[in-house]
Amino acid sequence: MNKAERTKQFIIEKAAPIINRKGMAGTSISDIMEATQMAKGGIYGNFESKEEICALSLDYLLERIDTTLNHRLADHTACKDKLFELLEFYKSQATAENAFGCPMLNFGVEADDTNPEIKQQISKAIAATQARMSKLVKKGIETGEFKKGFDAETFSIKAFCMIEGAMWATRMTGNSKQVRVVTDLLKKEITDHLK
Repeated sequence: MNKAERTKQFIIEKAAPIINRKGMAGTSISDIMEATQMAKGGIYGNFESKEEICALSLDYLLERIDTTLNHRLADHTACKDKLFELLEFYKSQATAENAFGCPMLNFGVEADDTNPEIKQQISKAIAATQARMSKLVKKGIETGEFKKGFDAETFSIKAFCMIEGAMWATRMTGNSKQVRVVTDLLKKEITDHLK
């Protein structure tokens, strides 16, 4: 990585959590300048626009989540345990002291009608998240861990929507009850499908 690439990466790493917390519209170039201790020219010397910073920040945040999940899931063999680990990860993202919510939800709500590029990034991320869950259920059925009647696609859609909604409710209320109830319900459903 050359110096220009390192500088660009540094800016994204500093900007991403701010944008996730304050939103794309709510984050100013001044916020990014303050976080990076760089002048406006230093920021715009590396990026064409704030929109480019937002899109790359979303990529960065989603890659971090994917990397973290890959590491956490690698510690488990059973599909049930991997699914439980996924649920625990999302619960921790909603309840951690410095958690600012899921970037898919935060960026997605704001980009819904205003930013087709971000909307497409979010759509792909949703599909990938659901596919990860669905793949684990299918593998569990193939290996005989889960009963054949466990509908992988339906479960993955339901689990994703319930988790995202619970994460949002937890942030809005400052109470982790919603995310705890949802993860417990999903764990029970997974356990009910064990052979």
